[in-house]
Amino acid sequence: MSPRSGPARSSGILLAVTSLPSRFGNGDLGPAARAWIDSLAAARQTWWQILPVGPFGAGDSPYTAFSAFAGEDLLISLEDLVTDGLLAPEDLGAPDFPASAADFDAARPFHDRLLHRAWESFHRAPAPLRADFERFRSAESSWLDDWALYAAIKAARGGESWTSWPDDLRRRESRALDRARRDLAASCDEHRFRQFLWFRQWEALRTHARARGVRILGDLPIFVAMDSCDAWASSRAFLLDRDRRPTEVAGVPPDYFSKEGQLWGNPLYDWETLKLDGYDWWVRRARHAARLFDLTRIDHFRGFQEAWHVPAGAKSAKEGTWKAGPGAALFRALEKALGELPFLAEDLGVITPDVRALRREIGLPGMAVLQFAFDGDPANTFLPHNLQPDTVVYTGTHDNNTTLGWWRDLPDEERHPVRIYLRSDGRDISWELIRLAWSSVARVAIAPLQDVLILGSEGRMNTPGLAKGNWRWRVAPSHSVADRMQGLRGLSEYFNRVPSAAEPGPAKA
Repeated sequence: MSPRSGPARSSGILLAVTSLPSRFGNGDLGPAARAWIDSLAAARQTWWQILPVGPFGAGDSPYTAFSAFAGEDLLISLEDLVTDGLLAPEDLGAPDFPASAADFDAARPFHDRLLHRAWESFHRAPAPLRADFERFRSAESSWLDDWALYAAIKAARGGESWTSWPDDLRRRESRALDRARRDLAASCDEHRFRQFLWFRQWEALRTHARARGVRILGDLPIFVAMDSCDAWASSRAFLLDRDRRPTEVAGVPPDYFSKEGQLWGNPLYDWETLKLDGYDWWVRRARHAARLFDLTRIDHFRGFQEAWHVPAGAKSAKEGTWKAGPGAALFRALEKALGELPFLAEDLGVITPDVRALRREIGLPGMAVLQFAFDGDPANTFLPHNLQPDTVVYTGTHDNNTTLGWWRDLPDEERHPVRIYLRSDGRDISWELIRLAWSSVARVAIAPLQDVLILGSEGRMNTPGLAKGNWRWRVAPSHSVADRMQGLRGLSEYFNRVPSAAEPGPAKA
């Protein structure tokens, strides 16, 4: 399915998989995820938008994943492993994890212990399951073998970044890699097995969603983490020196989210080298995303036109400068490999005319966020009367405060244009912005579940620039999800954002 196909109008909810309820410290791909898809279908929603699902990196951030291809172990459903016969029911005696916040620090050792137990059980598993593993291992070897070795070495070295490994491993000298493969063979196989479980459960969840007319909108960060299998195993793709140290790192200059800018520290791409092989690494990454998701949001789309390059070792993002990216050439290569591109461009922030021209040239829908619309300028492109149909409109994103939290923090003089536009006093601001998004001409309207639940700042998922304490929010038993979703159904029906009888399976934006 392509961004231009599918129903004329649709809607959905933004909710991280980890935010789902669970007894095991964070949401996962198991029963609660299937129940959530059922609730989306009952509310006649087309889209479940999620955050990245790769192995969480620094600060448990899904945007600093240890791999662009692997899945996060914490998302593997332990309950489904009982169904598979790889765990016993009594294995799931979970510690007293909090219900309203993800506790990654406590959840990870608990999951690791049970995933290891499942690996031990797997050696006695029925032949068909073991045959499925061997097929997966062979089919995914192009990325799986590097990931398994990276993860095994990292675990053996206590989680140490590959940039601090011994020189021969860091530089991937063949003798060192052969020795590591031999010494860590059992650990490598266990990490392959975990990915087998992850992708098996993911495909089962996708099948469940498709059967109910729900589509998954994934998230692809433009950059990878420096401490990632990608930077280690595919170093030629990045601006690294002969010693495999970054010469420049990614960030953004001062903007709405941060007055000091943001120094992300990700390695930047060597686009000239990538161009030589037809952008093969990116083709493989895009094809992988298209396999996982029905539509994929490409984070920081501006970086393909130009990216903020900060000298390695700089203390502030302010020291950076804009440098040209690959532009349309990359997307033409992706289009040749994939056909019509199943992507959504995250084109927020300070966007220059050439970035808008690039998005139009390659035919991707863009984004609009209503919280950014009310600056008093009637020409603001995020105001509903200025929206274009090839847009996905949001009340807010994972980087915003909740709508209620945003409203409470607004000075009174900044609330005034919102009141004028809405002809409202703002007492029901969360649902008023949802109604505004749903009533707009944008083909797709999305709201974070926290806005649907009318939560304040306690529901915020991420504060950009804050290194700790993010990504923790979860659906709690006290939240009136079913009632609110029924209200959303009525709104979606009223504004014609539901599949027709002839369109039981919604497609992309």
